[in-house]
Amino acid sequence: MRWSRTVISTLREDPQEAEIASHKLMLRAGLLKKLSGGLYTFTPLGVRALHKVEEIIREEMDAAGAQEILMPALQPIELWEKSGRASRMGASMFRLKDRQGRAMVLGPTHEEVVTDYICKEISSYRQLPCTIYQIQTKFRDEIRPRFGLMRAKEFIMKDAYSFDVSFEAADASYKAMYDAYERIFKRCGLLARPVEADTGAIGGNHSHEFMVPAPSGEDGILECQKCGYAANQERAERKPAPSKFAEEFSGGPEEVPTPGAHTVAEAAESVGVPEEQIVKSLIYMADGNPVMAIVEGTRELNECKLRRILGCSELVMADDVQSAEAAGPVGSIGPLGVRIPVYADIGLRGAKDMVVGANREGFHIKHVNVDSLSEITAWEDIVTVEPDDLCPRCGSPMRVVRGIEVGHVFKLGTKYTDAFNAKFLDSEKNSRVMVMGCYGIGVTRTLQAVVEQNFDKDGIIWPVSVAPYSVVVLPLDAEKDPACAAAAERIVKDLESAGIDVIVDDRDERPGVKFKDADLIGFPVRVVVGTRSLGKGGVEVRMRRTGESVTVPPESAAQRVSEMLSRMREDF
Repeated sequence: MRWSRTVISTLREDPQEAEIASHKLMLRAGLLKKLSGGLYTFTPLGVRALHKVEEIIREEMDAAGAQEILMPALQPIELWEKSGRASRMGASMFRLKDRQGRAMVLGPTHEEVVTDYICKEISSYRQLPCTIYQIQTKFRDEIRPRFGLMRAKEFIMKDAYSFDVSFEAADASYKAMYDAYERIFKRCGLLARPVEADTGAIGGNHSHEFMVPAPSGEDGILECQKCGYAANQERAERKPAPSKFAEEFSGGPEEVPTPGAHTVAEAAESVGVPEEQIVKSLIYMADGNPVMAIVEGTRELNECKLRRILGCSELVMADDVQSAEAAGPVGSIGPLGVRIPVYADIGLRGAKDMVVGANREGFHIKHVNVDSLSEITAWEDIVTVEPDDLCPRCGSPMRVVRGIEVGHVFKLGTKYTDAFNAKFLDSEKNSRVMVMGCYGIGVTRTLQAVVEQNFDKDGIIWPVSVAPYSVVVLPLDAEKDPACAAAAERIVKDLESAGIDVIVDDRDERPGVKFKDADLIGFPVRVVVGTRSLGKGGVEVRMRRTGESVTVPPESAAQRVSEMLSRMREDF
């Protein structure tokens, strides 16, 4: 391919709307062009890299025994109502009506569609296990699209779905996809690690996210460097430290006036205790029913954990009226005497001299033994885990690192197959519900994550496996020197004959411009053909990642490039 015949345009300055390195570089290198917030056009360079990611995914999915299909992006709302997710997805789902007035959605995911398909196709245990996948555009109405492809309104996803005869068989399908994901990300040149994760709106009882460590990542990962435990901050658990207030007060609980104290800090100041000694009481509506959660005053409640524990579809903070009806005025709420379920964080175990709201305006109660409150329904881990909390496995302090989610694997169980009556006949002619798993990879997000993990001050450093072109040939004097043009042509033909994808920068530009663009776009190998080097009997072959450069005869250039590319592939 000749550069002069392509639609490639680079930028010298960072676009103002780009916040992170990968977004800046993909725009500057001409891989993407912004259409609107959260919407991007892939240029020919971007499409080549994207297709290489897709090719790796297809090869590994096929090798793992999955079959490719393609489902509609436009879906009838009835399927989502059948699964119960029509309301739960909320405003993030694009909704529309066709000309007959029928309600439709643009699919953010395809659990409903695929289960509807499979329940009509599979009827016998002999047809199971079955894993199918697609690579397709998805749509989500993000409140604030940002970071380029990381949070876009339209994106490409690989989604796979497994159907099995039992939970044990489903575990095997889950493991096959988990292993395939590790191979996919490694082949893409990504350092991606699996971490325990929350299942969110997808549902199910167990999942792992594949996270790419990056300072720009939106997700927090709690990790233990001693035993290797790692989990998304939404899911992470911890071993609670002993309470600082384990000594019981001999005089018993005592109500004290706290006028105007409605926050933890205000209550602590009014009573004259540290904020850790305040019990924060929160009222939530779980599928319309009030529940109370109590945590230490300096900790943050983790709504994902509480929703999972309650098993509810919708969990929202109660308003002032609902809180008053369930317990008392906001700012003075406490667990004493309430008649709604109370879920206490395990960090309050052993806490015997605490301060709680008195459930009436302007008063709190001190010297409360939380550990013995009869109102507590259950003790659960319901706070967001923080740096230096103790690992749930080995008890060592943990740290928080940032990461980019590129893949997610779920054990769904029978959530969707129950809803769609997806059954099969077993070997004894008994009707049973299929057990399901689902497995997603953000294809476009993976492409940007590769850039986020592979760049320097000069631009992108593509792994060979997903580079738009593996090699760029730069003839510096072709128009003036026929020998230079002939040598460049020979090298290009030799590379193409060896099956190596190559682009020739034949633009009428200064050498410095060509060098900068080659580094910015990040072609793994650069071959420079110039009159001066040819006069000395060679051409320069340079590796982008290491900067290693050698001068070789033109007739040996293709062989040396091939060797360099092989070494780069081995590095990943």
